[in-house]
Amino acid sequence: MDLSIIILNYNTRELTLNCLKSIYFSETTYTYEVILIDNNSRDNSVEAIQEAFPSVHLICNDVNVGYSKANNQGMRVARGRYVLLLNSDTVIQPDTLHTMIQFMDQHENIGAAGCKVVLPDGTLDKACRRGFPTPSASFYYAFGLSKIFPDNPKFNQYQLTHLDQDKDYPVDCLVGAFMMVRKEAIDQVGMLDEQFFMYGEDIDWCYRIKQGGWNIYYYPYTQIIHYKGASSRRKPFKIIYEFHRAMYLFHQKHYRMNYSFFVNFLVYSGITVKFLASLLLNRFGSVR
Repeated sequence: MDLSIIILNYNTRELTLNCLKSIYFSETTYTYEVILIDNNSRDNSVEAIQEAFPSVHLICNDVNVGYSKANNQGMRVARGRYVLLLNSDTVIQPDTLHTMIQFMDQHENIGAAGCKVVLPDGTLDKACRRGFPTPSASFYYAFGLSKIFPDNPKFNQYQLTHLDQDKDYPVDCLVGAFMMVRKEAIDQVGMLDEQFFMYGEDIDWCYRIKQGGWNIYYYPYTQIIHYKGASSRRKPFKIIYEFHRAMYLFHQKHYRMNYSFFVNFLVYSGITVKFLASLLLNRFGSVR
């Protein structure tokens, strides 16, 4: 088996069906399997998927165990040389799987790779090729310096807007919406950290993959559409909470020991302020 595609479904029946349809329209000579984990959906997703795509390997949870734990369930039964984390709200192109597997086969030092990810309006999903959120990178991003100076690499360490989105190059991290990972890299560094419930796990995984000596690459010669945030403009408290908790967890896990008490205090204070501001904005109908 060349590729194991792992998809997490949680009340996204129509989006998931469209995602699966795009997978089975793939034009490739490589072999693949689809493993779908359902996190206790209430929209008849499981029945619809079983009827439309009986070859899908379904794992059904009795509760919502979160993104990391559910994807790890899929990885434990995966048989592929590569594992692809794919969001249920994506649509891939017919050549996507073939192009990405071929690229990985040609570069054995690459532990993970991602393609170009575009939003429905055709613009780039900037999360698909990022730098690590170091304190300095986070500062420049949070205070808008990256927007003021979009072509300056110093101020764009996180979103990398100074780099050409149509060229390939190594990056620090990819987005969990589409991340193809070599099985040997997973065996070496482990699966997703289940401390992260639904955000930050992709950055943490990429950090560990790079720490393990593997390269991570952005390869934009095929693309997918990511229907990001299509479900609702208002966010439940848990989503806002988990987003900011992931920031705290990542810094605590990877950066805390490398910085002074004062820098750590500023980071944690910044996360707290941003969390409270996000709650207020969400309460009055705005989005971050």
